[in-house]
Amino acid sequence: AILALYVSSIGRGEISFATMKCLLFLLLATAAVASEVTPVQKVIQLLEGMKAKGTKEMKEEQVQYAKYERFCEDTLVEKQRSIAEATEKMEILEADIQRSASEAERLTNEIAEHTADVESSKADQDKSTAIRKEERADFEATLTDYTESIAAIGRAIKALKDNDKKLSMVQLSTVRGLKKLPAEAFQSIDAYLSGTAADAGSPALLMEGSSSADTQPPQPKVYESQSGGVVKMLESLQDKFVDERIALEKEEAQKKHAYELLVQGLKAQETQAKKAKEQKSEFKSKQLESKAANEGELEETTSERASDKKYRDDLKATCEKKAADMASRTKLRKEELEAIAKAAEIIAGNVAGTADKHLPSLLQVRSTSAALAFLRSEAQALSPSREQVARLLQEGATSLDSRVLAAAAVRVRADPIAKVKEMIQNLITKLGEENDQAADKKAQCDVQLAENKATREEKTDAVDTLKSEIDQLSAAITKLGEDSATLTKEISELNSAMKSATELRMQEKEKNTATIKDAKQAQAAVAQALSVLNEFYEKAGEATALVQQSSSSRTAQPEIFDGAYNGMGGESGGVIGLLEVIESDFARLEAETVAEEAKAKKEFDDFMEDSKVDKAAKRTAAEHKTRKKQTKSQDLTTAQADLLGTQKELDAATSTFEKLSATCLDTGASFKERQAKRAQEITDLQQALEMLQSEIR
Repeated sequence: AILALYVSSIGRGEISFATMKCLLFLLLATAAVASEVTPVQKVIQLLEGMKAKGTKEMKEEQVQYAKYERFCEDTLVEKQRSIAEATEKMEILEADIQRSASEAERLTNEIAEHTADVESSKADQDKSTAIRKEERADFEATLTDYTESIAAIGRAIKALKDNDKKLSMVQLSTVRGLKKLPAEAFQSIDAYLSGTAADAGSPALLMEGSSSADTQPPQPKVYESQSGGVVKMLESLQDKFVDERIALEKEEAQKKHAYELLVQGLKAQETQAKKAKEQKSEFKSKQLESKAANEGELEETTSERASDKKYRDDLKATCEKKAADMASRTKLRKEELEAIAKAAEIIAGNVAGTADKHLPSLLQVRSTSAALAFLRSEAQALSPSREQVARLLQEGATSLDSRVLAAAAVRVRADPIAKVKEMIQNLITKLGEENDQAADKKAQCDVQLAENKATREEKTDAVDTLKSEIDQLSAAITKLGEDSATLTKEISELNSAMKSATELRMQEKEKNTATIKDAKQAQAAVAQALSVLNEFYEKAGEATALVQQSSSSRTAQPEIFDGAYNGMGGESGGVIGLLEVIESDFARLEAETVAEEAKAKKEFDDFMEDSKVDKAAKRTAAEHKTRKKQTKSQDLTTAQADLLGTQKELDAATSTFEKLSATCLDTGASFKERQAKRAQEITDLQQALEMLQSEIR
């Protein structure tokens, strides 16, 4: 304060010489006392330095821990969110794996059923083929018998009509040995053969005849009377065998047709079973591939979640230990600062008083002597040493661009030596105080700048992280939206396909039902017509067999038709055959339509079942993606809100940095340069003061 008053008074020219002497005396005395430091004062200074250092280190440590604490909080929240997402994903994957396994098991059972159907169809085909071969062999054997019988009867009738006794006997013997010869015919032939042999007088006529037979005259009337009944019986038997052969051939045709329809149906069933087996085998493979992929992803997700849990637990334990350590360290530092403050208070209150009372007496004597010496030399003229001091100060002022040294150089030349020494001492003291203030301000600025830098770096990293997270969430939401739209479109297409298939199936079923109904009605109508015709011609044939008249009764009658009317048997044969073919065609149409209906129904049911399974899978996936999109949207909203708040905090930290820069950084020269300049100024002033003191001595 005295120095400031002195400098300001000198500058305004408002101080008298006497007053200036008094002020200089006081300054010299004060400087003398201040220039010497007692041990007690040194202890107090050390304690205050320790307190300042401890406070600074505690603040720096608090700033460092605050950053670490925010890291712990943010990282633990992020890891917890990752663990929750992994858990949800694992639940979905486990459900998908279970569904795929269930589908694969179901398909395995159905494939086994289809395989059994194929084997059963093949076995039925083989069995039917074997039965058909037996039926065909029986038919061919029976047909051969009928053909041979009809031929043998024809030859016998011809021999009888030709009146060839020998040949007729041979042919009748052949007919008599036929397998299908009825008992009545057998007896009639035996009776005829026995009568003919008796008339001939020798049984040998049955097989050989004799030479005398050729010389005897023929007896046609007697032979004709005997053979007429046999011929008619053989003709009736021949017609019966022909009818039975025709019936046999028709039965064979029907059995063949039924066999072909049966084999066709079995082959259709086999083909359908094979097709269904292949389709379900392919779908099963896809389900197993999906299951394997999901299991791999589940294993990876489980491993990642376990790793995240371990990292979270380890980090949580570390953070808790650090928090406990920080609390212990902060408590210890506070107790240390309290102890230092208390010690300084004790020394300043109890010891410093005594030291001030007893220790500084010698210093006061020296200061008084120096002041008196200064007063004694005040009137002396400027000595060469003062000129040397002035030059020294001027050179320092020029090199350092120091106004303080320049003013001191002017005062050395103008003022008495005592005044100059006092001024120099005051300047040294002032520069030291400014140096201490600058150091305190520098320390405070360093702490504030460090805290502000840590905050800005933290908030900048947080802003960058949040922006990256927002970009990722936005991309994920867009992708999920596209996937959901695609799945919704596919579900809609499946619904449309199922609806179209249902409509087509109903139309096809309606058409097949009508076709089957028409075929059945047509078969019934044809069967009825055949029944009417067959019944009529059977009755007509019986009537013909009963109408038999002798030749003698017809001789007296006028010429008219010969024999009874037995219907249009010849013409009706083609109609009946055609009706039977038509009936067979309608039966085949019915069987084929029934088989096609069963096949179409099976294909429709399989398509609907596969479509339902696919639709359910797509709906589940769509619901999962919708839920995930909602979660991502909520995360995006939270991240955007966090970004807004963090950006505000970053802007506030940046604004604080600009203010700190104005007071702590933007001061022209650096702190070291200013410190060095003050140190050099103090050194030059101390050197000048020593030179002046040596001159006084």
